[in-house]
Amino acid sequence: MQRLIVLLLVCVLLASCASTRMPAPLVQLPTLQLAPSALPQPLQLQQRLQFRFGTHERELDALLEADGSQVRLAVQAMGQTGVRMVWDGTTLEQTRAPWLPPQVRGERVLDDLQFALWPAAAIRAALPAGWTLVESGGERRLEQAGKAWLLLEPLPDGRVRLRNLAEGYELVIESLDMEQAPP
Repeated sequence: MQRLIVLLLVCVLLASCASTRMPAPLVQLPTLQLAPSALPQPLQLQQRLQFRFGTHERELDALLEADGSQVRLAVQAMGQTGVRMVWDGTTLEQTRAPWLPPQVRGERVLDDLQFALWPAAAIRAALPAGWTLVESGGERRLEQAGKAWLLLEPLPDGRVRLRNLAEGYELVIESLDMEQAPP
């Protein structure tokens, strides 16, 4: 019975998300597609994601593993896996749940992840002409013609906020390093 209730809640949650049409982006953000080997060290993170688009808010959980050869990410909502991704620097493989709204694109998730975690030099090397990465006081801004379209800012409690002004959403990320977590 409890499983049925959870399944119904997931369906209602995602139906409301799917009915929220995302408008066309104000500007097309560049695709990063950075090599996993550009990371200075492997990552093993458990993350709590708070996603906000307009008045809609969702909380998701993610598991992220990255090493010199691959980036692996699984995102869950209410205990149900929505998407699994594997990026090897050339090919992005995705397994998506049928209930996942089409607006959630693996390519955008990968770009946001790399914007937040990859070294600035690797990001700058991947940017097309007219785009710049600006870092100041712990913040990162992806700018075109002096206007910021993607921002990453640290929050006082250790979380970070990613704001995508081009597509109109915000993501607050709380990460726990699995390598440093107590047993």
